[in-house]
Amino acid sequence: MYAEALDNEFAREVRAGLMRSGQKTLPCCYLYDDLGSALFEAITWLPEYGLTRADARVIQAHAEDLMECLPPDILVAELGSGTGTKTRAVLDQLGRRQSVIYYPIDLSVAALEKCAQDLGSRGEVFPIEASYLDGLREVAARRAPGQTLLVLFLGSTIGNFEPEAATDFLHAVRLLLQPGDALLLGTDLVKPVEQLQAAYDDPTGVTAAFNLNLLARINRELDGDFDLRQFEHVIRYDAPAQRIEMHLRSRVRQTVAVRGAGLTVEFEANETVFTEACHKFRPEQICVMGRTAGFRLEAQWIDPEWPFAESLLVAV
Repeated sequence: MYAEALDNEFAREVRAGLMRSGQKTLPCCYLYDDLGSALFEAITWLPEYGLTRADARVIQAHAEDLMECLPPDILVAELGSGTGTKTRAVLDQLGRRQSVIYYPIDLSVAALEKCAQDLGSRGEVFPIEASYLDGLREVAARRAPGQTLLVLFLGSTIGNFEPEAATDFLHAVRLLLQPGDALLLGTDLVKPVEQLQAAYDDPTGVTAAFNLNLLARINRELDGDFDLRQFEHVIRYDAPAQRIEMHLRSRVRQTVAVRGAGLTVEFEANETVFTEACHKFRPEQICVMGRTAGFRLEAQWIDPEWPFAESLLVAV
């Protein structure tokens, strides 16, 4: 069974993360299977979670300004598009001056199908089931001469990266672009701790279900025997690092088998598995990060109600 697991990236990463000495980890990208993506969509509707609404408000308010900053003949690609809900204002504004060509990139087939169904009336939609960089590489290969590529990376997903890894990722995006191409980057900004804690530990328990679904996914796909009732969702705020951390805490001392990863793992009572970091930014930090990765800041728009920034970075 372990030999078979070597050919399964999910199994390899689960094995590596749960075998770590010290803090056990699981990669946050695996939170977003079809069920996880649906749960995250529900999170975006929670009154405590203002990030998604702020993201949408900024885009809605400044879609016209965005187009004025860009040259003609735009091709749009979105990293981690989900169902493409926030992208509508951008595509509608683009459609007022040219034909729309949109490449949503996501790992969730269900989200891509809904995206194509919902946005197909706005132009040509070509869903790509792939990771961020593999999908963007495919889009870059399809572009016609003279087209300017606008890449959307919304929702502050960049905040899930460690700071150095975030800059490295933006640099990897830059290497797939041509000078003059643009990246619209969404970033959640630093705000009061109480506001952040409520957003990531909602009283209805949707965020907890989203986090716990990662263990359920291991059970489903890797023949694990996690008892979800013996784990709980917890969050921590690291002020110096400007980040919320999501963990899954073992309620009791227990042993869990993950047969699809050739793994048996011991948990102490109150031991946690670190599943996701959500870094928050100050506006000036975004400019520095973009410049280091090979972009210049063309424009930045901030929502005043829930501090959130959309930054237009142009490849140099």
